[in-house]
Amino acid sequence: MKGAGTGAGGALFSNLKLFLALSRTTHGLLDLATPALSALVWLGEFPSPWIVAIGLLTAFAGYTSVYALNDLVDYRTDVERMRHGVPRETPDYLDTLFVRHPVAQGLLSFRKGLAWAVSWAVLALIGASLLGPVCALLFVCGIILEATYCLMLRVSHLRVFVSAVVKTLGGIAAVFAVDPTPSAFFIGLLFLWLFLWEIGGQNVPADWHDLDEDSELGYRTIPVRFGREGASRIILVCLVIAVGVGAYLLSSVHGPFSVFCAGGGLVAGFFLLILPAWQVYRSMSTSDVDRLFGRASLYPLALLLVFLLSMISFV
Repeated sequence: MKGAGTGAGGALFSNLKLFLALSRTTHGLLDLATPALSALVWLGEFPSPWIVAIGLLTAFAGYTSVYALNDLVDYRTDVERMRHGVPRETPDYLDTLFVRHPVAQGLLSFRKGLAWAVSWAVLALIGASLLGPVCALLFVCGIILEATYCLMLRVSHLRVFVSAVVKTLGGIAAVFAVDPTPSAFFIGLLFLWLFLWEIGGQNVPADWHDLDEDSELGYRTIPVRFGREGASRIILVCLVIAVGVGAYLLSSVHGPFSVFCAGGGLVAGFFLLILPAWQVYRSMSTSDVDRLFGRASLYPLALLLVFLLSMISFV
Protein backbone atom coordinates (compact mmCIF):
# COMPACT_ATOMS: atom_id res chain seq x y z
CA MET A 1 0.00 0.00 0.00
CA LYS A 2 2.82 2.37 0.86
CA GLY A 3 4.53 1.67 -2.45
CA ALA A 4 1.28 2.27 -4.33
CA GLY A 5 0.81 5.61 -2.58
CA THR A 6 4.35 6.64 -3.33
CA GLY A 7 3.87 5.67 -6.98
CA ALA A 8 0.65 7.69 -7.22
CA GLY A 9 2.33 10.68 -5.62
CA GLY A 10 5.24 10.40 -8.01
CA ALA A 11 2.92 10.24 -11.01
CA LEU A 12 1.00 13.28 -9.77
CA PHE A 13 4.23 15.25 -9.34
CA SER A 14 5.42 14.15 -12.78
CA ASN A 15 2.17 15.34 -14.39
CA LEU A 16 2.37 18.63 -12.51
CA LYS A 17 5.89 19.17 -13.84
CA LEU A 18 4.57 18.72 -17.38
CA PHE A 19 1.86 21.34 -16.81
CA LEU A 20 4.44 23.70 -15.32
CA ALA A 21 6.65 23.04 -18.34
CA LEU A 22 3.78 23.89 -20.67
CA SER A 23 3.38 27.24 -18.93
CA ARG A 24 7.14 27.84 -18.53
CA THR A 25 6.39 28.54 -14.89
CA THR A 26 9.97 29.39 -13.94
CA HIS A 27 9.88 32.16 -16.52
CA GLY A 28 6.37 33.16 -15.49
CA LEU A 29 7.39 33.59 -11.86
CA LEU A 30 10.23 35.89 -12.90
CA ASP A 31 7.79 37.84 -15.06
CA LEU A 32 5.71 38.67 -11.97
CA ALA A 33 8.35 41.25 -11.13
CA THR A 34 7.33 43.36 -14.14
CA PRO A 35 3.76 44.26 -13.09
CA ALA A 36 4.86 44.60 -9.46
CA LEU A 37 7.64 47.02 -10.40
CA SER A 38 5.43 48.98 -12.81
CA ALA A 39 2.75 49.60 -10.20
CA LEU A 40 5.25 50.52 -7.48
CA VAL A 41 7.19 52.93 -9.65
CA TRP A 42 4.02 54.77 -10.60
CA LEU A 43 2.62 54.91 -7.07
CA GLY A 44 5.91 55.34 -5.22
CA GLU A 45 4.43 53.26 -2.39
CA PHE A 46 2.68 49.96 -1.76
CA PRO A 47 -0.97 49.69 -2.84
CA SER A 48 -3.59 48.19 -0.56
CA PRO A 49 -3.12 44.54 0.53
CA TRP A 50 -6.26 43.60 -1.43
CA ILE A 51 -4.80 45.00 -4.66
CA VAL A 52 -1.49 43.25 -3.99
CA ALA A 53 -3.15 39.87 -3.39
CA ILE A 54 -5.56 40.04 -6.33
CA GLY A 55 -2.90 41.54 -8.56
CA LEU A 56 -0.29 38.84 -7.91
CA LEU A 57 -2.82 36.03 -8.36
CA THR A 58 -4.13 37.59 -11.56
CA ALA A 59 -0.65 38.16 -12.96
CA PHE A 60 0.40 34.59 -12.20
CA ALA A 61 -2.75 33.21 -13.78
CA GLY A 62 -2.33 35.46 -16.80
CA TYR A 63 1.28 34.51 -17.48
CA THR A 64 0.50 30.82 -16.86
CA SER A 65 -2.34 30.84 -19.38
CA VAL A 66 -0.56 32.92 -22.04
CA TYR A 67 2.60 30.82 -22.01
CA ALA A 68 0.50 27.65 -22.23
CA LEU A 69 -1.48 29.18 -25.09
CA ASN A 70 1.78 29.84 -26.94
CA ASP A 71 2.71 26.16 -26.87
CA LEU A 72 -0.80 25.02 -27.78
CA VAL A 73 -1.15 27.33 -30.78
CA ASP A 74 2.39 26.39 -31.85
CA TYR A 75 1.62 22.68 -31.38
CA ARG A 76 1.86 21.68 -35.05
CA THR A 77 4.92 23.86 -35.57
CA ASP A 78 6.68 22.25 -32.62
CA VAL A 79 5.75 18.76 -33.86
CA GLU A 80 7.37 19.70 -37.16
CA ARG A 81 10.46 20.75 -35.25
CA MET A 82 10.43 17.38 -33.48
CA ARG A 83 11.06 15.67 -36.80
CA HIS A 84 14.38 17.51 -36.87
CA GLY A 85 15.25 16.24 -33.39
CA VAL A 86 14.19 16.84 -29.80
CA PRO A 87 14.80 20.48 -28.74
CA ARG A 88 18.26 21.10 -27.34
CA GLU A 89 18.32 21.07 -23.53
CA THR A 90 21.20 23.45 -22.81
CA PRO A 91 21.99 24.26 -19.15
CA ASP A 92 22.25 28.01 -19.79
CA TYR A 93 18.83 28.32 -21.42
CA LEU A 94 16.15 29.26 -18.89
CA ASP A 95 13.24 27.65 -20.73
CA THR A 96 14.88 24.21 -20.59
CA LEU A 97 14.74 23.98 -16.79
CA PHE A 98 11.57 22.00 -17.48
CA VAL A 99 11.07 19.90 -20.60
CA ARG A 100 10.32 22.05 -23.65
CA HIS A 101 7.06 21.68 -25.58
CA PRO A 102 5.61 18.72 -23.60
CA VAL A 103 2.48 18.55 -25.79
CA ALA A 104 4.45 18.43 -29.04
CA GLN A 105 6.70 15.73 -27.55
CA GLY A 106 3.64 13.63 -26.70
CA LEU A 107 4.28 13.80 -22.97
CA LEU A 108 1.05 15.71 -22.29
CA SER A 109 -2.19 15.48 -24.25
CA PHE A 110 -3.45 18.52 -26.13
CA ARG A 111 -6.83 18.22 -24.37
CA LYS A 112 -5.28 18.35 -20.91
CA GLY A 113 -3.05 21.24 -21.93
CA LEU A 114 -6.04 23.15 -23.27
CA ALA A 115 -8.03 22.56 -20.08
CA TRP A 116 -5.06 23.83 -18.05
CA ALA A 117 -4.69 26.97 -20.18
CA VAL A 118 -8.42 27.77 -20.21
CA SER A 119 -8.75 27.29 -16.44
CA TRP A 120 -5.97 29.77 -15.72
CA ALA A 121 -7.28 32.18 -18.36
CA VAL A 122 -10.72 32.23 -16.72
CA LEU A 123 -9.13 32.87 -13.32
CA ALA A 124 -6.99 35.65 -14.82
CA LEU A 125 -10.00 37.27 -16.47
CA ILE A 126 -11.97 37.21 -13.21
CA GLY A 127 -9.07 38.78 -11.34
CA ALA A 128 -8.48 41.38 -14.04
CA SER A 129 -12.17 42.30 -13.99
CA LEU A 130 -11.96 42.85 -10.22
CA LEU A 131 -8.98 45.16 -10.77
CA GLY A 132 -10.80 47.21 -13.39
CA PRO A 133 -12.27 47.09 -16.90
CA VAL A 134 -9.04 48.31 -18.51
CA CYS A 135 -7.15 45.41 -16.93
CA ALA A 136 -9.69 42.92 -18.25
CA LEU A 137 -9.54 44.46 -21.74
CA LEU A 138 -5.74 44.35 -21.75
CA PHE A 139 -5.78 40.67 -20.78
CA VAL A 140 -8.18 39.78 -23.59
CA CYS A 141 -6.03 41.76 -26.03
CA GLY A 142 -2.98 39.88 -24.77
CA ILE A 143 -4.61 36.50 -25.47
CA ILE A 144 -5.59 37.55 -29.00
CA LEU A 145 -2.18 39.06 -29.77
CA GLU A 146 -0.32 36.03 -28.42
CA ALA A 147 -2.29 33.72 -30.70
CA THR A 148 -1.65 36.12 -33.60
CA TYR A 149 2.06 36.12 -32.84
CA CYS A 150 2.22 32.32 -33.00
CA LEU A 151 0.25 32.15 -36.26
CA MET A 152 2.64 34.63 -37.92
CA LEU A 153 5.63 32.27 -37.71
CA ARG A 154 5.42 31.45 -41.42
CA VAL A 155 4.23 34.92 -42.40
CA SER A 156 6.69 37.61 -41.27
CA HIS A 157 9.61 38.26 -38.95
CA LEU A 158 7.75 41.43 -37.94
CA ARG A 159 5.77 39.23 -35.57
CA VAL A 160 8.48 40.21 -33.06
CA PHE A 161 6.62 43.50 -32.61
CA VAL A 162 3.42 41.63 -31.69
CA SER A 163 5.30 39.66 -29.03
CA ALA A 164 6.83 42.87 -27.68
CA VAL A 165 3.40 44.49 -27.36
CA VAL A 166 2.08 41.44 -25.48
CA LYS A 167 4.94 41.65 -22.99
CA THR A 168 4.14 45.30 -22.20
CA LEU A 169 0.52 44.60 -21.29
CA GLY A 170 1.19 43.07 -17.86
CA GLY A 171 3.06 46.12 -16.64
CA ILE A 172 0.56 48.55 -18.14
CA ALA A 173 -2.39 46.64 -16.64
CA ALA A 174 -0.70 46.78 -13.21
CA VAL A 175 -0.50 50.57 -13.41
CA PHE A 176 -4.20 50.81 -14.27
CA ALA A 177 -4.96 48.41 -11.40
CA VAL A 178 -3.58 50.92 -8.88
CA ASP A 179 -4.64 54.11 -10.68
CA PRO A 180 -7.41 54.25 -13.31
CA THR A 181 -6.06 57.56 -14.69
CA PRO A 182 -2.26 57.30 -14.89
CA SER A 183 -0.04 59.69 -16.84
CA ALA A 184 -0.04 59.00 -20.58
CA PHE A 185 3.65 59.97 -20.67
CA PHE A 186 4.49 57.39 -18.00
CA ILE A 187 2.52 54.69 -19.82
CA GLY A 188 4.36 55.57 -23.03
CA LEU A 189 7.75 55.27 -21.31
CA LEU A 190 6.75 52.01 -19.66
CA PHE A 191 5.60 50.64 -23.03
CA LEU A 192 8.85 51.62 -24.75
CA TRP A 193 11.01 50.16 -21.98
CA LEU A 194 9.28 46.78 -21.91
CA PHE A 195 8.94 46.71 -25.71
CA LEU A 196 12.70 47.09 -26.24
CA TRP A 197 13.62 44.72 -23.40
CA GLU A 198 11.36 42.01 -24.83
CA ILE A 199 12.82 42.31 -28.34
CA GLY A 200 16.48 42.48 -27.33
CA GLY A 201 16.49 40.33 -24.22
CA GLN A 202 13.75 37.78 -24.78
CA ASN A 203 12.26 37.31 -28.23
CA VAL A 204 15.27 37.53 -30.52
CA PRO A 205 17.50 35.44 -28.20
CA ALA A 206 14.76 32.79 -27.91
CA ASP A 207 14.41 32.62 -31.70
CA TRP A 208 18.21 32.49 -32.03
CA HIS A 209 18.16 29.34 -29.88
CA ASP A 210 16.04 27.67 -32.60
CA LEU A 211 17.81 29.31 -35.55
CA ASP A 212 19.08 26.17 -37.27
CA GLU A 213 15.72 24.38 -37.16
CA ASP A 214 13.80 27.50 -38.16
CA SER A 215 16.08 28.13 -41.13
CA GLU A 216 15.53 24.61 -42.45
CA LEU A 217 11.77 24.83 -42.01
CA GLY A 218 11.43 28.29 -43.56
CA TYR A 219 10.07 30.01 -40.45
CA ARG A 220 10.16 33.81 -40.34
CA THR A 221 12.10 35.16 -37.38
CA ILE A 222 14.57 38.00 -36.83
CA PRO A 223 17.63 35.67 -36.68
CA VAL A 224 16.50 33.86 -39.84
CA ARG A 225 15.83 37.14 -41.67
CA PHE A 226 18.97 39.05 -40.64
CA GLY A 227 21.38 36.29 -39.67
CA ARG A 228 23.48 36.13 -36.52
CA GLU A 229 25.29 39.39 -37.17
CA GLY A 230 22.16 41.39 -37.85
CA ALA A 231 20.33 39.81 -34.91
CA SER A 232 23.24 40.58 -32.56
CA ARG A 233 23.13 44.24 -33.59
CA ILE A 234 19.39 44.43 -33.01
CA ILE A 235 19.82 42.86 -29.57
CA LEU A 236 22.58 45.27 -28.56
CA VAL A 237 20.83 48.44 -29.77
CA CYS A 238 17.49 47.51 -28.20
CA LEU A 239 19.04 46.68 -24.84
CA VAL A 240 21.26 49.76 -24.64
CA ILE A 241 18.20 51.96 -25.24
CA ALA A 242 16.10 49.86 -22.85
CA VAL A 243 18.60 50.36 -20.02
CA GLY A 244 18.52 54.13 -20.56
CA VAL A 245 14.73 54.26 -20.68
CA GLY A 246 14.47 52.03 -17.61
CA ALA A 247 16.81 54.26 -15.60
CA TYR A 248 14.85 57.35 -16.64
CA LEU A 249 11.61 55.60 -15.69
CA LEU A 250 12.99 54.80 -12.23
CA SER A 251 14.11 58.40 -11.81
CA SER A 252 10.45 59.41 -12.00
CA VAL A 253 9.66 57.61 -8.74
CA HIS A 254 7.88 59.84 -6.24
CA GLY A 255 10.08 60.29 -3.20
CA PRO A 256 13.66 61.00 -2.14
CA PHE A 257 15.02 57.67 -3.42
CA SER A 258 14.53 58.30 -7.16
CA VAL A 259 18.23 58.97 -7.80
CA PHE A 260 19.21 55.78 -5.97
CA CYS A 261 16.66 53.83 -8.05
CA ALA A 262 17.92 55.28 -11.32
CA GLY A 263 21.55 54.52 -10.44
CA GLY A 264 20.68 50.98 -9.40
CA GLY A 265 18.74 50.54 -12.63
CA LEU A 266 21.77 51.56 -14.68
CA VAL A 267 24.05 49.16 -12.81
CA ALA A 268 21.62 46.25 -13.11
CA GLY A 269 21.03 46.99 -16.78
CA PHE A 270 24.74 47.17 -17.50
CA PHE A 271 25.52 43.78 -15.98
CA LEU A 272 22.34 41.91 -16.93
CA LEU A 273 21.71 43.37 -20.39
CA ILE A 274 24.51 45.42 -21.94
CA LEU A 275 27.51 43.26 -21.02
CA PRO A 276 25.96 39.95 -22.15
CA ALA A 277 24.56 41.66 -25.28
CA TRP A 278 28.05 42.94 -26.11
CA GLN A 279 29.42 39.43 -25.63
CA VAL A 280 26.81 38.11 -28.06
CA TYR A 281 27.76 40.81 -30.56
CA ARG A 282 31.43 39.82 -30.31
CA SER A 283 31.05 36.03 -30.32
CA MET A 284 27.68 35.39 -32.03
CA SER A 285 27.66 32.18 -30.03
CA THR A 286 24.41 30.40 -29.18
CA SER A 287 25.70 29.64 -25.69
CA ASP A 288 26.24 33.37 -25.10
CA VAL A 289 22.74 34.08 -26.43
CA ASP A 290 21.30 31.56 -23.98
CA ARG A 291 23.16 33.25 -21.11
CA LEU A 292 21.85 36.62 -22.26
CA PHE A 293 18.30 35.27 -22.29
CA GLY A 294 18.65 34.04 -18.71
CA ARG A 295 20.20 37.25 -17.40
CA ALA A 296 17.71 39.45 -19.25
CA SER A 297 14.90 37.44 -17.65
CA LEU A 298 16.28 38.50 -14.25
CA TYR A 299 16.39 42.20 -15.16
CA PRO A 300 12.87 43.23 -13.99
CA LEU A 301 13.36 41.30 -10.76
CA ALA A 302 16.68 43.04 -10.18
CA LEU A 303 15.04 46.44 -10.68
CA LEU A 304 12.23 45.47 -8.32
CA LEU A 305 14.81 44.60 -5.65
CA VAL A 306 16.58 47.92 -6.28
CA PHE A 307 13.28 49.74 -5.78
CA LEU A 308 12.42 47.86 -2.59
CA LEU A 309 15.89 48.41 -1.12
CA SER A 310 15.60 52.10 -1.98
CA MET A 311 12.27 52.34 -0.16
CA ILE A 312 13.67 50.60 2.92
CA SER A 313 16.80 52.73 2.95
CA PHE A 314 14.89 56.00 2.90
CA VAL A 315 12.17 55.14 5.39
